[in-house]
Amino acid sequence: MKPGSRPTVLVFAGADPSGGAGIAADIVAIAAQGAHALPVITALTVQDNDRVFAVEPVAPELVRRQAQALIDKIAIDAVKIGIPGSATNAAVIAQLIAQLRLVRPDLPVVLDPVLASGHGDVLSRDDAVLALAPLLPVTTVIVPNGPEAAALGGEKNLRAQGCKNVLVTGGHGEGEVIVNRWHDGEDRAREWCWPRLPGEFHGSGCTLASAIAARLALGQALPEALDGAQAYCHAALAGAYAVAPGQLMPQRFIQ
Repeated sequence: MKPGSRPTVLVFAGADPSGGAGIAADIVAIAAQGAHALPVITALTVQDNDRVFAVEPVAPELVRRQAQALIDKIAIDAVKIGIPGSATNAAVIAQLIAQLRLVRPDLPVVLDPVLASGHGDVLSRDDAVLALAPLLPVTTVIVPNGPEAAALGGEKNLRAQGCKNVLVTGGHGEGEVIVNRWHDGEDRAREWCWPRLPGEFHGSGCTLASAIAARLALGQALPEALDGAQAYCHAALAGAYAVAPGQLMPQRFIQ
C-alpha cells in the first residue's frame, strides 16, 4: 500500500435518513478504524431512530453499476453487507464478490443479516431470510443477533450453508451481562462478556459489523479483529447520545 493511502471496504447497505444505521453508520465506523468506506446504496428507506415505515430497493442493475465503477478503479480490501433490499440485489452482490475473488481469493466478507428493525419492521421487499441465501456461501463472518441467528436456523445451519465464522451477539437477551459467541469453521467456540448498558441503540449491529470489516481490511487476523471491533462498539454505545425520544445514537467518532 502506498504511503498516505488507506485500505478500503466496499459496503452494500441501505440509506437511513436518521443517520443512525445503514450506510451512515458504516461510513463513520469504518473511518474510525482507519479504513475508507466505498458505499453502494442497496435501498432507500423511510425511517426515524425507532421505526422503519418503508423500504424501496434500488434496481439491481444500478447496484451493480455503482459497485463496478469502484471495482474497476479501486483495490477492494474487504466487503461489508447490510440489507440487500431484495433477493435480486443479493444475487448481484454475490456475483460481484465472486468476481472480486478471482483476483483476491481470500477477500474477507462480513455480513450483518438485518432481518428487521428493533421494533420488528421489515427491511426487505422479499422474504428477508430467503433474500440472504445467495450471500451465505460467500460470507467470511456473519454477525447475527440472537433472534436473527434463530430465524436463520442457528449457527450450525449457517456454517453448513457456507459461512465460515458465526458471531452471535447477545444484546437481545436478558441479564446484566451480554455474551457474544463466536463459532469458527473448525467447530471451535469463544465467548466475550460485556456489561449491559442502559438504553436501546440505533445501528449497533451496523457499527460492529463495519468495524470488523475495516479491521480485516487493515490486515488484522480474525480473532484480533473481533476483539477490537467489539471493544470499539461497546465504547460507541457507552458514549451514545439522543436526537429524539427512543433509541440512542452510538458515538462512533472514537478510535
